[in-house]
Amino acid sequence: MQGMRILFVADGRSAIALNWIRYFIRAGHEVHLASSFPCQAVDGLTSLAVIPAAFSEAKEGEGEAKAGGGVMGRLAKLLPVGARTMVRQWLGPLTLPRAARKLRAVIEAVRPDLVHAMRIPYEGMLAAMAMEELADMPLLVSVWGNDFTLHATANPWMGRLTRRALMRAHALHTDCQRDQALARKWGFAAEKPGIVLPGGGGIQMEVFYPAAQALEAPIVIQPRGVRAYVRNDTFFQAIPLVLKERPEVRFTCPAMAGVGLAEQWVNKLGIGAAVDLLPKLTRPQMAEQFQQAQVVLSITTHDGTPNTMLEALACGCFPIAGEIESLREWIQPGVNGLLVDPGDPQALSQAILQALGDEPLRAKAKDENLRLVREKAEHGAVMREAERFYFSRMRYDAT
Repeated sequence: MQGMRILFVADGRSAIALNWIRYFIRAGHEVHLASSFPCQAVDGLTSLAVIPAAFSEAKEGEGEAKAGGGVMGRLAKLLPVGARTMVRQWLGPLTLPRAARKLRAVIEAVRPDLVHAMRIPYEGMLAAMAMEELADMPLLVSVWGNDFTLHATANPWMGRLTRRALMRAHALHTDCQRDQALARKWGFAAEKPGIVLPGGGGIQMEVFYPAAQALEAPIVIQPRGVRAYVRNDTFFQAIPLVLKERPEVRFTCPAMAGVGLAEQWVNKLGIGAAVDLLPKLTRPQMAEQFQQAQVVLSITTHDGTPNTMLEALACGCFPIAGEIESLREWIQPGVNGLLVDPGDPQALSQAILQALGDEPLRAKAKDENLRLVREKAEHGAVMREAERFYFSRMRYDAT
């Protein structure tokens, strides 16, 4: 296949976006990036333009902000993460017209065969606005886990911009079937092509794989960090309930070191001896943590298919997740995992105790989950399918 000229509109710091970008560079395509966040250039990238949107220049990472950092930086010092998300949902759209003019200039200079916007807010919204008068240029939009269930319904602005992005998109990539159905309700025409693939481009199983020898110490890992839709209140309140029955259990929490909310829960509940608040880890370091754990938690109110959950499954962890429609596409309760009410600490503690106490269930789930990851989420197979989709479905005529 002849190489394509591809422009990604994405967060250039994101491991998810970088997986896609690096694959297409290695595959011999001409790859350009318009990043919504300041980032470093990737080896092999043809061009990089930084186009901040929705106060991204004031943000240092997921749920974090720079000291100072303009409007969002100042708000971050005063507001919890949920409130910061709400403020960004209301005020972020005001920044898009100016950013769209900058992106339009990049598109006209690059003249890509395809624009791939990774996430609807705010990259997909931005790309759709910039490409209004470029009807013949294909736009592929990726939906991330809570684009519809958390952001699109947040306020009328976000709803209109979500609909606008989907009506302009030629094709759609989601990480679960649920979001393909929701996209139709938000204006993505039924005749347009869509594909369901893991959002992060699949799991690199040379990095994420089970430990050679199972560890005896019971470890539960919560890898989702602090986000507006993660029920850390439920998680932390469940810990004393687990320790009452199994005082030897340890809980590891990547990306929570130095996070005030996490430290407050640990101190309030007096569980510091059982909880390790870790810094943000590299992917190999995350794999090592998953390999040491028996159970992985994903207690959220909004989600698609979490990449950390797939990584944990590839390492042999038993998953316990919030009861969300998208996760039923992966987890059959009592067979290869458990689903719980994300607002119920008692239910979560009982699920953790059940999983830790039932080794045959964990062993059965491990085999089933490894099969699922190999069949549906292996990185090389996923990205080859994505590449075929780029070539075969981008010819859709919007008219």
